[in-house]
Amino acid sequence: MIALLALRNLVLRPWRSAFLLLGYSLGVAVMVVLLSIGEALLAQARDEKLVGGGDVTVLPEGIDVEVLKTGGLGGMFFSIDHARFIYAQLLAAPRLAPFLDAAAPQIEGKLLYARTRSGRELPVLASGEIPSRTVAVGAGPSITAGSWTDDGDDVAWRDPRPDELRQAIDHFHLPPVAARQDPTWAEWHYFNVLSPDGNRWAFVSFIVAGEVPGGRWGGQVLVTLHSQGGASRRFVATVPPNQVKFSTTRADVAMGNSSVTVLADGRYAVRAYAKDESGRDSVQVNLVVAPAVGAYFPGAALSSGETVSGYVVPGLRASAIGSICVGARCEQFDGAQAYHDHNWGVWRGVSWEWGAARAGQFTVLYGRVQPADSAVASQPLFVYVVDSLGFLAVYRPREIRHDDGRVVRVGGQDVRVPSRATMIDVRGDDTLSVELTIDDAAATDTRAPGVERGEGLSNRSLARPYFVQMKGRMRVSGRVRGRPIAGAGAGFFETYR
Repeated sequence: MIALLALRNLVLRPWRSAFLLLGYSLGVAVMVVLLSIGEALLAQARDEKLVGGGDVTVLPEGIDVEVLKTGGLGGMFFSIDHARFIYAQLLAAPRLAPFLDAAAPQIEGKLLYARTRSGRELPVLASGEIPSRTVAVGAGPSITAGSWTDDGDDVAWRDPRPDELRQAIDHFHLPPVAARQDPTWAEWHYFNVLSPDGNRWAFVSFIVAGEVPGGRWGGQVLVTLHSQGGASRRFVATVPPNQVKFSTTRADVAMGNSSVTVLADGRYAVRAYAKDESGRDSVQVNLVVAPAVGAYFPGAALSSGETVSGYVVPGLRASAIGSICVGARCEQFDGAQAYHDHNWGVWRGVSWEWGAARAGQFTVLYGRVQPADSAVASQPLFVYVVDSLGFLAVYRPREIRHDDGRVVRVGGQDVRVPSRATMIDVRGDDTLSVELTIDDAAATDTRAPGVERGEGLSNRSLARPYFVQMKGRMRVSGRVRGRPIAGAGAGFFETYR
């Protein structure tokens, strides 16, 4: 009877019947989809690979959780570069303390290969976490026996002592195999210090250069003393390989009677002895450089064709005490503005833009490495900003605009160098404007031996062969996270002409 009524209704009112059938079908389809989503959510909630505790999971942009879980191509070799820096300066930073209870770094199901004593390789899945941090976000396991607490390595990772942090990011390197016989390989510690009145400053470099470690190579201690509006003085000590000691696990380096040593409290003891180019006078540097807490750049590495370049700034904002003596005449420093960075790489055809300055409560670092490959050289600069709480923001201006309003004399040639420079960037609601005013500039011809950064950097066949070092003032303004920033102060800058 019901079937007969349905058939007659379909014959008498076919369009209405079709519409009702369509609506019913859509309702069933929606219900099936919702049930499927609910089942998938329930399955994921029970999946140990996705259980990490906390309220938010942080992954690099472009990483898909499902791809990671299923082991797809996008999940292969997945890692987070500078994970400790991201943990300490972003997720667990004092700046976020009012909003974040805890952060926990975790690795789940990382593909590794274990090699047996017989040489057989076995694929294994490994996981890693820091017990105290995992417990803090509510993901700690139930312990049936024994204890599950942070060991020494866990503590050093999440909360390193100042000296442990310096050793981890500021150690020396050996050239990669491809650059092992490249004479333009060079690596150096660099320090600068500015007198309280801003009229005198010193650059101190400890350089390892050449075909390290099996070819022709050596060390060089280089000290240049500058006075505003006056001539600079250059002091050099060349050290044979058997008197050079450096480590790939520590920041300490010794070159003859000169050395850089990381003290137990994280400060750098800098001792340098060198003679001027005439051989008549000598310089003796005896400084202790103290980096400000949290004011560091964790490092960046570039590999493009034959170019290998690395850079880290352990002391972006630092102070110095001690003395610099030329003969019997000494200048004393007590809390003077200072800076320290570390560079390594192959430098054939490579130039750079660089600068670091204090701007009131902010400290600003900018730069760009320009390999011989012009496509890479056109990449934006980076501008890295810190304050008393550590990392604040990073910007990417497309260019730095120089006004070459100064002239310096180099080897009988007049070379135009910057008198001003500007950088501007807008990133969403954040803005930044940087203005440089140059007080003093000096240029060096890189085609001649003994350039400012060291013998290993000379004769690099640069399109712009004059290396320009400048001292001046930086003024910054803009907005970060909706709050205005502004400041001005002294700094040092480098470019090529």
